[in-house]
Amino acid sequence: MLSLSELRHILESGFHPLSCTCTANSDGALKITVFEPRSGRIELLLTGVSTARLTSVRDVSNFVGELRTELRAGRRAFAG
Repeated sequence: MLSLSELRHILESGFHPLSCTCTANSDGALKITVFEPRSGRIELLLTGVSTARLTSVRDVSNFVGELRTELRAGRRAFAG
């Protein structure tokens, strides 16, 4: 099982060239913010993310991959 700091580190480093910050809520759920570092424009905001299924590096990496896929799909949807 990963510690919260390890989990946050993996998540926060998984979106380059975008930036990511993760904060834990009082109930232990995460708030994940992915943003463009120069402009600060938020590309993805997730609240209430449960850490129950993010117990290994592989789980977290798969989750990051899913989020990156969603980001790419969202950008295409707005491309016209």
